[in-house]
Amino acid sequence: MFTRFDKLTREQLNGMASQGYAVVVPLGACEQHGLHLPTGTDNFICDEISRRAVAEAVDMGARLILAPLLPVGSSAHHIAFGGTISFSSATYLSILKDIGASLADSGFNRLIFLNGHGGNEHLMHQAASDLAVTHLAWTASASYWNVAREALAAACPEEIFPVPGHAGGFETSLILSLAPETVCDDRIGCMHPRRPWMAAGPSGAFIGKQGELTGVDGYTDPSGLATGEQGERYLNTIAAAVAKWLLATWKTMDGDTQAETDGSGNFAPNR
Repeated sequence: MFTRFDKLTREQLNGMASQGYAVVVPLGACEQHGLHLPTGTDNFICDEISRRAVAEAVDMGARLILAPLLPVGSSAHHIAFGGTISFSSATYLSILKDIGASLADSGFNRLIFLNGHGGNEHLMHQAASDLAVTHLAWTASASYWNVAREALAAACPEEIFPVPGHAGGFETSLILSLAPETVCDDRIGCMHPRRPWMAAGPSGAFIGKQGELTGVDGYTDPSGLATGEQGERYLNTIAAAVAKWLLATWKTMDGDTQAETDGSGNFAPNR
């Protein structure tokens, strides 16, 4: 069973900080998801994956605390379509750094960002890097689809949905599993033009076009073949992969810092 940050007292949390617990901070977004999916799609998905993955990792021996999900992200590229709440890039970067700084100043020297929205990704990595520069702490960050990409390809080789896409077959399947009552079935399209240049090029490269950063009309691919059964398979596969990554990340943080601690679990100053 995992522990939620917001259900503990300060005394309990202070004790866990001294014992070397890492805090997992899920990152979501509130933004348009086409004509058929709710604006909380990324939040629903990231919250569920975070809870399942942290619970699995804790069962395997990791000392993790799950922080409340941050429900607004960097989504300026969706604002033109309506139905979107967003922080600017500069504000979002500052918010993530403030979250990390407050945790570090509260005694937690291990922080893991787990992301569920593409627009957050680069800023999340920058925040994690900056925090490791300014605080005597371990930081890590990843988007769930990158952690689980190989596992998804192995478990679902027949699937044709781009992962994660945006408001396409992949996310629609996940929401049909998690919150089917929020899906407008009559607005699901079976045809949708794709842009071959999206996600093209070498790893780490970027190419984009105003108005089509997330595909034609704000989404990437059709959802007519999406099902809740597929969504549950995706969730199980993703949660298992993320749990393994969380466990490995925590072990790295815990094992490498043993020689640097003062015996209480807190970092000893470098001399």
